[in-house]
Parts: sequence; structure tokens; C-alpha cells
Amino acid sequence: MWDSPRQLDVFALLFALMAAALLAWGAVAWMVRQPAFALHRVVVDGNLARASRAHLETVIREELKGTFFTLSLADARASLQRVPWVKSVALRRQWPDRLEVTIAEHEPLARWNDAELVDTEGEVFSAELDGELPQFIGPDGKSAEIALRYREFGAVLEPRSLAIAQLRLSPRGGWQLRTTGGAALAIELGRSAPGDRLSRFVHYHSRTVGALNRGGTRVDYVDLRYRNGFAVRVPGFTERPPRKAG
Repeated sequence: MWDSPRQLDVFALLFALMAAALLAWGAVAWMVRQPAFALHRVVVDGNLARASRAHLETVIREELKGTFFTLSLADARASLQRVPWVKSVALRRQWPDRLEVTIAEHEPLARWNDAELVDTEGEVFSAELDGELPQFIGPDGKSAEIALRYREFGAVLEPRSLAIAQLRLSPRGGWQLRTTGGAALAIELGRSAPGDRLSRFVHYHSRTVGALNRGGTRVDYVDLRYRNGFAVRVPGFTERPPRKAG
């Protein structure tokens, strides 16, 4: 090859092109990091009812590093999503020096296993919240299913002015709920067709539990795990032993 002028010319040309490409790449890499391309404006948008704007601004100021070209949107999104109440983040660069941040918040639905919260889409998240919320109890990964059942069961109970204070799903798939409003009840639904069982109970409520309540007898527990009926428990009630024949 070294004895061929033509091959030497080709090699020299390729070397020159590679050198030029490396120089151009280095120049671009240097240029995009210059203060002239810094992000001077960050606009936060979204209906923020619970997420702290001050916290978001602190994260933006301290963790969103880079220029218009070098800022990692994935890293920026991950940093902002660690802020309490932030559900999702959309980021958009706007030439020449603006970053638009759109925040969507979690909308709380219930408390989850005494430690976290569940939003209206069944997603578990961590945040501080004062005030009353229903309690969901269940295995990890079942929050969305419990949220769905909460709406289903709540719609069934609504005609009797009963609301769900607690909904529990056991590891074996059994359902239990506690109501609020009127006389509170613990209702055992079991694993099989819990919605149908609850609908049947509501249908007969006024003639059974409702009638007992109107007569001054309070029922605190209902077991619906029967094929053709249900059992109730009256607090303080003890069954009298049968009389002995004289």
C-alpha cells in the first residue's frame, strides 16, 4: 500500500475526514455546553392543589442540570416525580432558553395498608394527608382491583345510604367491607360473586337488618357467605339455653 500513491491519497483523505469529524464533534460538544444555551426560564403548569410549588422550584433549581441541548429530560422527569403528590411530568423545550414543565397530581381515593395512599386510578403513592378517607387493605399489587371493587360496591350500597369506610381483600381472595352512615356494619362477602351477594343483601335490607334497626335492635355484622340467605350478629346478644322439661 505504501508504494501506491493512489492508495496513499485515499488513506490521507480518509484520515483528514476523520480528523475533521472529530474536530467538528468536539466543537459542537463544547458549544452546546456554553452559558449562551443555558435554560433561563422554567415554566411550571398544571392545577396544583397539593404538590408544593416551592418544593418543585427547589428541585428544578438544584437538580435540573444542563443547557437547552444537554439537559436529560428523563433524569429531570424522574427527579420531579419524586416530589410528593406528583403523578406524572411532561417536559418540553422551547427555543431558545425555556423549559415547560406540566405536572399532573395524584387524586386521593383511599388510604392503603395504614402507610400509603391510593389514587383514583388505583395507583399507590406516598404523601401526607389529613382528613378522612376510606381504608383499603390488601396484598401488594391489588390496589387497582380494590379501587375498582370500591366503586362497584359503593354504587350497590348507595340506595341504602351506606358508604364504605374500609374495604379488605384477604391473601386468599376473600372480600370484607365496613360501612359508615347510619348503623355501621361489617359485611363478609367471601370470594365467590361478592357483587351479587351484596346486591342480594341490599335488596332485602329494609325487611331484615333495616327492620331490626327500626325496632331498636342494632346489627353490627353480616355474613353473606350463604347460598340462600345471610347471617347477622347483634352485639350483646346471647342465646338463651333451652328450658328443661319439668
